Amino acid sequence: MTSAAEIPVLAPPFAVKSRPRSVETIAPLADHQLMIAVRDGNLDCMGELFERHHGPLFGYLAKLTGNRTAAEDILQNVFQRMLKYRHTYRDQGSFTAWMYHLARRCASDHFRKTSAGPVATDPVALEDHADESRSAADAAESGDDHALLHQALGRLDRDDREVLLLSRLQELSFAEVATILECSVGAARVRAHRALRTLRRPWRRSTPSPPSRPPTASAPASRG
Repeated sequence: MTSAAEIPVLAPPFAVKSRPRSVETIAPLADHQLMIAVRDGNLDCMGELFERHHGPLFGYLAKLTGNRTAAEDILQNVFQRMLKYRHTYRDQGSFTAWMYHLARRCASDHFRKTSAGPVATDPVALEDHADESRSAADAAESGDDHALLHQALGRLDRDDREVLLLSRLQELSFAEVATILECSVGAARVRAHRALRTLRRPWRRSTPSPPSRPPTASAPASRG
């Protein structure tokens, strides 16, 4: 069955030249090095960054907006802005934090233009696109759990949902989350803790307690 949040096949929103593969194994450049090269005029490196990050970034935007079409449009805008504002990337910067900061701005622009906030996300999508580096299959084990988690997520406001997506599902450090949300590391931790507490409250109220086991009868004492 195809997931509703399946990553679409997208072409980079810019023209890049295909580079021939070398026979020798060469260690790939880090994201930061690639973005420095883009900033300095080597725009072909943006194609490699797109290939690496468009999947997880689409997953984040799909969960944030609850709309695949909107997520695709915002994703295109993010990479276009990365090119447009490449000169703002700093030597000591974190590429991931910078990219998600731009994604957050693009999503905010989308919500403002459409006058619509993010809608409730299907918990199945949270498993499908938590991050391509790990699986979240243990997040919920049954259809009943999915329905209950869906109800709990629907109670989160945009800020709480956003901090959970970044810190828990995209697995960014709190230093990176703080950069993206433009707050202190301590504030990012507090917001994530508050969001988890808000999420767990209705989840625990709605989740039925496991049936209690009947007392085990003690074995009769053996006679000598």
